[in-house]
Amino acid sequence: MSKIVRDIRLHDRPGLDELFRRMAAGGGFSAKGVADGVDLLVRILGDEEMTTFLSFPADIVATGTRGVLHELLRGGYVDAVLTTCGTLDHDIARSFAPYYHGAWNLDDVDLHRRHLYRLGNLVVPERSYGPPVERFVTRTLERLWKSGTRKLSTRDLVWALGEELGAKRGQGSLARAAFERKIPVFVPGILDGAVGSHLWVFWQDHRELTLDLFDDEQKLSDLVFEARRAGAIMLGGGISKHHTIWWNQFRGGLDAAFYITTAVEWDGSLSGARTREAVSWGKVKPNARHLTIEGDVTVLLPLMVEAALERLRR
Repeated sequence: MSKIVRDIRLHDRPGLDELFRRMAAGGGFSAKGVADGVDLLVRILGDEEMTTFLSFPADIVATGTRGVLHELLRGGYVDAVLTTCGTLDHDIARSFAPYYHGAWNLDDVDLHRRHLYRLGNLVVPERSYGPPVERFVTRTLERLWKSGTRKLSTRDLVWALGEELGAKRGQGSLARAAFERKIPVFVPGILDGAVGSHLWVFWQDHRELTLDLFDDEQKLSDLVFEARRAGAIMLGGGISKHHTIWWNQFRGGLDAAFYITTAVEWDGSLSGARTREAVSWGKVKPNARHLTIEGDVTVLLPLMVEAALERLRR
């Protein structure tokens, strides 16, 4: 109890990094945890000898948070990405057509009649999501097929999609940034989405085409066992989070783990499991720096990443 609680001062208009430092000094409830999270982000993003994994679900890619993820990839701050098929769906769709602001209480029956999808408080026109994604995936697969490709890992597929988008169309695309920086993107649940189902449609007439998920697992294994230190930035839960911590248990656990979630712990779900639970499984090292922050990724991540990068730039 040696630290005194300090009032947070705003009179001099502090930058985000300084503001979070003052929140840490202010102590108290969620502010202190978020400020500690910025410190941990700085440690992970600034450690050039750390192999850094970034995991996230698809829904945030439908929001402006996609731009923050793009910044992390384009800046080379992460070494591998683990995500879901829907990430590719939204990433491609938004490269061709816009999504729109909506509201939580819109009339869903009316939206269905008008061929509009609601994703939380966003509205996604059917014409922006389905047909553009299907045409683009078909074009990419046809190019690969003609070049002699008969086997694809999900890493290969994501880079091929990024290459097909091109520099101009893919300016804000995660797939394009991954292709340009040669960052492997693993999608263990590749068939669960528009891109995945259209892979199946293409396979109907191209039965020699196979998805090589074992090749993905081998690359993940190499990254894990070759890592001098391993850290993870995990946003939300599900298969993306689990695949990240599952593989890192085989090297004795993560050396640093940063987690943001809105899920509850008391239902026993993986999405709600705090990083301290992963210590018992050997997925996070007992002496690791690890932190779980309860909150909305779309609110916290932009603020925390900018504060961390602001400090690293100095």
